[in-house]
Amino acid sequence: MPMLTEPLEKSRLAETVDVVIGVDTHTNTHTAAAVTAATGALVATVTVSADADGYGELVEFADTHAGLRAWAIEGTGGYGAGLARHLAAIDELVVELDRPGRPARRGGRKSDPLDAARAAREALSRARLAQPKTGADRAALQMLLTVRRGAVKAGADAQRQLRALVITAPERVRDRFRGQSIVVMTSTAAKLRPHTAAEDVHVFTAMTALRSLARRIHDLDTEAGEHEKAIRTIVRSWRPDLLPLPGVGPITAATVLTAWSHAGRCRDDGAFAMLAGTAPIPASSGKTVRYRLNRCGDRQLNRALHTIAVSRLRYDPDTRAYAERRRAEGKTDPEIRRCLKRYISRQFYRQLEHPPVTSRA
Repeated sequence: MPMLTEPLEKSRLAETVDVVIGVDTHTNTHTAAAVTAATGALVATVTVSADADGYGELVEFADTHAGLRAWAIEGTGGYGAGLARHLAAIDELVVELDRPGRPARRGGRKSDPLDAARAAREALSRARLAQPKTGADRAALQMLLTVRRGAVKAGADAQRQLRALVITAPERVRDRFRGQSIVVMTSTAAKLRPHTAAEDVHVFTAMTALRSLARRIHDLDTEAGEHEKAIRTIVRSWRPDLLPLPGVGPITAATVLTAWSHAGRCRDDGAFAMLAGTAPIPASSGKTVRYRLNRCGDRQLNRALHTIAVSRLRYDPDTRAYAERRRAEGKTDPEIRRCLKRYISRQFYRQLEHPPVTSRA
């Protein structure tokens, strides 16, 4: 296949390639549709298995159409992740598309070939094209963040269950927990030793359930800690320059890295701010100039930036001085946090787009 020589940022996809291969991805199968860039006409479709053999069949299908080509894939972070990695390994041009909502489908029609052709035509119509996330380090961090988040959530649920069971436990059991924090309460519950012969069924069951919950909390806390260590190791290996930044820890740094993925994915700091949901949305009318809160973008990334902003407001002298200046200008605390999050997203983008000074070990 001829290689692209013109950056896509300078022109639409229709002005750069001859054929676009749209792919509708699913768990077990992928359906591809070849569409001509000049007219948007459907040339051919094919359905293959979602495995290495199927990926090879898709490349062979694309090779039957001459000229420069690009791939428009739905769900490159989900069902299409394997195909996206396969195409990236052979230097194919891949464009990432979000899955459409049903109202966007004209007349309610739906089929895999129709969705594949629609993906190709949508890519041709876009002025700005999204690149899929890439990189082994990013993928590893994404997995670790996901399982750690699940462990932390399950641990919090278990703590709430423990507190609720203590409240409803028999007084002989409940008295052991009075005045204790949830941490001490968990330790106390782990040391319970129920004896069937000495206790009635209510007391025995309460002590058994509380001890089981306490052990679960301990195991989940240990699991989350192990995941955090693994995350810290990857972040230090990939981008150690992020950790010295004020308010940045391994979890927030990893969250930013998984959203950013690689240099050039976001065209500028404004695009990265929009991805993070920190770019203000104009909502002015007449003489009233105002901005609406941005609730779009990657919410995990937004949450990480919020955590960093709150930490800096508490512990960083420069940030506290900035907040005081903005309060003197009449800004409210929520407005100051929004301004600070926008500044932090800009700082991250500019630093990430350049390789770290420290060489990778």
